[in-house]
Amino acid sequence: MQDNDLLERITLDPHVMVGKPVIRGTRLTVEYILKLLASGTTITDILDEYHGLTPDDIRACLLFATKALETTTFMPLAMTEG
Repeated sequence: MQDNDLLERITLDPHVMVGKPVIRGTRLTVEYILKLLASGTTITDILDEYHGLTPDDIRACLLFATKALETTTFMPLAMTEG
């Protein structure tokens, strides 16, 4: 699936979840899906819990986050001793 097709699965609407990016047709935010993945929840577990989601929906969340970070500059909060 092409990037644009995946990104069309993510919507932003000020009337849904206060405008946070969500998976189209749901109230599941990209942020929530990423937190689940970061905490060790598998894609299979997410799909089992949220019927109607597809693997492409999860990939769309990852791609959306990647695209959002492309234009972000990170500055170190504190210097660490190596």
